[in-house]
Order: sequence, then structure tokens, then C-alpha cells
Amino acid sequence: MKKIKTVDAIGHILCHDITKIIPGEFKGVAFKKGHIVKKEDIEVLLSLGKDHLYVWEKNEDMVHENDGAIFLKDLTAGENLDFSDIKEGKIDFISNKYGLLKIDVDTLLELNMIDDIMLSTLHNNFIVNKGTKVAGTRVIPLLIDKNKLTEAKNIVGNKKIVNVVEFKPKKVGIVTTGNEVFYKRIVDKFGPVIKEKVEKFGCEVIGQAICKDDTIMIKNAIEDFINQGAELICCTGGMSVDPDDVTPTAIKESGASIITYGSPILPGAMFLLAYKGDIPIMGIPGCAMYNKTTVFDVILPRVLVDEKLTKKDIAMYGHGGLCMNCDICTYPACNFAKV
Repeated sequence: MKKIKTVDAIGHILCHDITKIIPGEFKGVAFKKGHIVKKEDIEVLLSLGKDHLYVWEKNEDMVHENDGAIFLKDLTAGENLDFSDIKEGKIDFISNKYGLLKIDVDTLLELNMIDDIMLSTLHNNFIVNKGTKVAGTRVIPLLIDKNKLTEAKNIVGNKKIVNVVEFKPKKVGIVTTGNEVFYKRIVDKFGPVIKEKVEKFGCEVIGQAICKDDTIMIKNAIEDFINQGAELICCTGGMSVDPDDVTPTAIKESGASIITYGSPILPGAMFLLAYKGDIPIMGIPGCAMYNKTTVFDVILPRVLVDEKLTKKDIAMYGHGGLCMNCDICTYPACNFAKV
């Protein structure tokens, strides 16, 4: 810290707040600690009786908090993001699309192990709207050592920690199975639920096939929808382990590769995910009919950003995959199924 003449202070950083007092009208901070003095500030500072100022001594090895925050923003921010104005070394990241938030969690942890900087985000795989604040970065001290920023760059490299991936609506075929529905003994309640949920993401349902508990009939329905241009197949019914629940067998016999039959998500343990080429096929358990939020709500958004999920991706939901069945559901703004 050093004392200099105010008229010589342009470009220097204030070490302390400077108060402005107008008797009977105002008393508060006119210039905050950390403010970089500009040419137009000089006259104002002199009018406040400040012929001298205490400023930080310039050091080429130190970076001002605002410049450091801009560096971190540029280093870590990926696609479909807007940003707040910088304030006291802090910048907010704001989604400019309706999409899925993708966070490089491992690199985020490494970055936050560096002293004097931070990056805070919403959970990975969080559904966000345009205007949602998804992250914020800040430099902790007023001045930061350049070496800390170099360390951050070495960790992050060309990776971007925070991205919003816009949803890619798909053509959806619904295959509903069950003798009770096929023979019209009961009214199907699955189709409307699936239709409502996929249309929320802009998807188009190109049809619903009602099949009896017959492997060949179900397999043919899946293949027919694919031939019609379906980009996602949702199979409902027949997903339990009863002898007449043949939907998983039919999906396998369609030539699809089974990624998982079963998930550590409740509700949704009997979920099936398969791919026929790049086309996802989901076997959706009965809970989706009567639970507001299930495994289907968790996996669908990831499918709609063209993420090809693995067994490990599904297994990771075991930690946090238990829904609390709250009286008022706030998903995705809750702890359910965050990885």
C-alpha cells in the first residue's frame, strides 16, 4: 500500500472505501475498496476532500479481482451462456437456452482446490430455462497471484466446465403392451402420460401401438416405428418379472443392445434402456403412470441431448436416486437423482 496524489491515481486500485456525506441527505460509499480509479473519478474524489489516496502498489505478478474473474469466466464457460456484469470480482453464468446443464464435475473439483478462486454451479444434468443462473465464479482476494490463474489454466486446459446443451426434440413411437389393454378390458393410461412428458420437450409422438403380451407383436411394433422414422421408442407395460411380461424379451429380439434392465432409482427400479444403433429404446415401468417424478423424468432429458448412456451412467444414480415423494413436487429443484 502506498500514498499518492489523487491527480496521479488514474489506473491505481483503492485500498479502502471512500465515503460520501451530504448532510441530511446521504451517507454511504462513493468508491469501494478495489475500485480502479478512472479519469472521470478525479474531480469527484477531490470534491470529497481526497487530495491523496491510499492505493495498492502495482505488481506485475498480481491481477485485480475483476480481471481474474473475467479470466476464470473465459476459461470455464462453454456454450449457450450469458453473463452478469462483473461486481467485486464476481460473475454469474446465465443460461440463454432451454436445455440440460452439463458440468465437468471432476475438473470443477480440481479447480476449486486452488486457493483464492472459486466456481459454484447447479447440479450436473439440471434442466434449465432461458434466464436460469447456473453458475458463479469469484476471485476471493482483491488481488490474486498470476500463478494461481496459470495453475487454473493448466487444470482446465481446453475443457469447458459449464455448458448448457439445448434439447433436440425427437419423433417418438409409443409401444404399449398388455392383454388387458389390447382386448379393451381397461383403458390405457400410459400413453397420455408419456405423450405429455415428451411433448414438454418439443417432441412429436408419431403414434401409439397397442400390443397384446406377445413377443413377436411387440418386436414388430418397435421395428415398424423405426421404419416410420421414430428416433425414440417408449415401451410401456410388461416390464415386471412375471412370466407373461415379455416386453424386455421383445426389445432384445428387435436387435437392440440392452444397456441395463433395472436401475437404482426409486420409483423406477424396473426400467430398461437399450439402443438399436443410435435409436434409444426405453422400457418404462408402471410407476410412471401414477408417480409424478420417476426414472423416466431423470433419463429422458439426457436422451434428448443425444447423450448415449452407459450402464455406469445409470448405476451412478444409486447415490441420491431415492425420491422422497414430497407432497409438493419441486423436481428438478430438489435432491432427487443428481449426478
